Amino acid sequence: MELLARAKALEAEGRDIIHMEVGEPDFPTPAPIVAAAQAQIASGRIFYTPGLGLPALRQAIAGFYRQRYGVTVPAERVVVTAGASAALLLAMACLCSPGSEWLLSDPGYPCNANFVRSFEGVPVAVRVRAEDNFQPTLAAITEHWTERSAGVLLASPANPTGTLLDERTLSAIAGFVRRQGGQLIVDEIYHGLTYDCDASTALSCGDDLMIVQSFSKYFNMTGWRLGWLIAPEGRVRDIEKLAQNLYISPSTPAQYAALAAFTPETIAILEERRDAFRRRRDFLAPALQALGFRITAKPDGAFYLYADCRQLCADSARFADELLDSAGVAVTPGLDFGNNEPQHHVRFAYTTDLARLAEAVERIRRFLGG
Repeated sequence: MELLARAKALEAEGRDIIHMEVGEPDFPTPAPIVAAAQAQIASGRIFYTPGLGLPALRQAIAGFYRQRYGVTVPAERVVVTAGASAALLLAMACLCSPGSEWLLSDPGYPCNANFVRSFEGVPVAVRVRAEDNFQPTLAAITEHWTERSAGVLLASPANPTGTLLDERTLSAIAGFVRRQGGQLIVDEIYHGLTYDCDASTALSCGDDLMIVQSFSKYFNMTGWRLGWLIAPEGRVRDIEKLAQNLYISPSTPAQYAALAAFTPETIAILEERRDAFRRRRDFLAPALQALGFRITAKPDGAFYLYADCRQLCADSARFADELLDSAGVAVTPGLDFGNNEPQHHVRFAYTTDLARLAEAVERIRRFLGG
């Protein structure tokens, strides 16, 4: 975010900056979603909804799991939240005890550790390797599990790497955590944005998992601040009370807007955009490799490439600063995502169109002296 602020400051001075640092789709919210919100706002009936969310939206989300994944999820287990961040906060507020340890991937989404710390838990970094697709293995989870461990938080597709956790490993980790009496939380906010396969939901591993999802990424609704949590039946009432106390209810206009997110018209728009993201990935990955970056794990999803830059620089944070200042290209250094060789990695977000990506590659080539 500091780098984004600097990039915005340079733009204010008249510089042309190509943004590849922020994890936000560049596509506007699909028109049917906007129209649904406008209709509800025009009615003037913008009141609180139940803390667990609009009943019709909870039903629609349950139907989405049935249609897309072939998984039956009772609407009663669906908790609509003020963004996926609120879903993660509710999960931690419900589950995290002072001093309890939570296993998190490194590199990983930087806010996860802060969600744990917010409720006096202890984040434990599990260093993941490129040869394991930057995803934890059962052996790594077993090695880091102690008597103080309370649970594991995984992401598939993952930020910053865009990699998927294979179903066999996910099932094995779920079984291990279950036998230890712990809780597995799976972040699936980039579901829908996979390119060589359709990811299956971790709900297939059991009803005792917590699943975090979002309307931000696949549904192109970042600023609406809406997500959801699939919770075990026995946890729903506790989560409801927490939601009522922490923020009363999610945004009412956003919830009515999201009712249109699952219509065939909207899904057709989103699938066209998914194909556009795939074309961007397929252009950018080989273009970066031709410049000397190494893509060491397969980026099957999200809209990120996590590139090894050790052949080009000694410090990715300094590299990102100089690239922004000299070439007007904003990328994110590995420092943002943990302590697992951050100086050797940068994240590229392909959240801009192909022409701008091509311009970015050319600017980087000139910056590197090519």
